[in-house]
Amino acid sequence: MPKLVTASQFANPDAAYVALVEARRGLDEPAAAALDTRLALILANHIGDIDVLKEAIALAKES
Repeated sequence: MPKLVTASQFANPDAAYVALVEARRGLDEPAAAALDTRLALILANHIGDIDVLKEAIALAKES
């Protein structure tokens, strides 16, 4: 049974998207990739559930 919530939990999803895009603005590819990796690790730690993490990885690989 899926545990991952895929519906937006943001009051303003567009603002969340813009925040992610803006965070990468002005960065070269290696710096943007490093930011993405750090962000993924921080959010994975916040989730703290290996099953949810694995489900998210599988979903991301499908897309």
